Amino acid sequence: MWKLARKLGRPHPLVMDVTTALSFAVVSALLGHEPPPVNSWAALDGPGYLLTCLVNLPVVARRHAPVAVCVFVCAGWVWFIAAGYWPVVNCLAPLLALYTVASLRPVRVAAGCALLVSGVWVFAGLMAEESSMATVLAQSVVFTLVMCRFGVAARVSVERNDQLAALTEQLRREQEEREQRAVAEEKGRIARELHDVVAHHMSVISVQAGMAGYVFTTDPETARDALRTISDTTREALEEMRRMLLVLRASPAEPESYAPMPRLERLGDVADRVRGAGVPVELRVVGEPRPLAPGVELCAYRIVQEALTNVLKHAPAARAEVLVEYEPHQLTVRVMDDGDRTVQATIAPSGGHGLIGMRERARLYGGTVVIGPRAEGGFSVRLTLPTSAPAGREPV
Repeated sequence: MWKLARKLGRPHPLVMDVTTALSFAVVSALLGHEPPPVNSWAALDGPGYLLTCLVNLPVVARRHAPVAVCVFVCAGWVWFIAAGYWPVVNCLAPLLALYTVASLRPVRVAAGCALLVSGVWVFAGLMAEESSMATVLAQSVVFTLVMCRFGVAARVSVERNDQLAALTEQLRREQEEREQRAVAEEKGRIARELHDVVAHHMSVISVQAGMAGYVFTTDPETARDALRTISDTTREALEEMRRMLLVLRASPAEPESYAPMPRLERLGDVADRVRGAGVPVELRVVGEPRPLAPGVELCAYRIVQEALTNVLKHAPAARAEVLVEYEPHQLTVRVMDDGDRTVQATIAPSGGHGLIGMRERARLYGGTVVIGPRAEGGFSVRLTLPTSAPAGREPV
């Protein structure tokens, strides 16, 4: 509480309590200096001033020991009244002590202190020669109930503020966790995109460069075709890298000047590049092609691209087949080859991130990927992605 007070620029609670105690003592002394309204009360003298300080100054410790301060103040007030001084002079400190007990302690404790203060109030009425007991009893009940009510309201308010502060801190931590998860997911997505772009295009470039160097003197035309393929592949890789960088750096206010994300209709370009690298690829589409969500098409495109890259890297002498099936409620993509998985000497083996990336992409869109050898030989990648039902048909 004290740290919060310093942050808000408020005085220290102890300073406030010292100021309150001194103010109460001064006001009570000034009130006692005035002639009492009833001649039966004694004028305030030296011992009266000392008793006034004894009643009011303990208020300094009211936050640390509220019950003890309330009992001590009431005892000093009884002593003050029994000495024949006007009770109203020192009524402020007991009421403040009762308020503090109600604001810091349970209701049953506050009720006991309220009975104590009411008893002292009734005692003061009995000591007065001219007083109405009905008025004294009403004052003793009303004043103590009001102080208890204000104290309980203050305690409830503090508890709610503490709960609100705890909830705010919890929300802040949850927000930080969400931001960290979002950053991690975005890093993973960017890593997958970079892997797909770099692995595929660099594999094609590596194969074509090796072939160009091998036939450079014996078959210049084939070497020139390989160099053209390298040029086209490099240009496309740079375009995709530039597009990803623009996505990362662009603000919401900037126009989208980059190319659209790859879609299934561009699978022919991927197949052509792999054919140019020496791997025969057959692309077949079953069913009526229809527009799908951009994320679904990008997922399927990248997985086909990664699967063909693996064929190029690990089974360069194989034949590959890409089968895209548009079904009513899902998209199925198969990439199959009929070769042995051997690694070319000119291409370093992958660290396995491509297969992990395939599964992560499919999981992100609620799909599955089955990867493994075929019974008839070769290797197979089967992707299944859920899609919405086509227009005009009821879901099965």
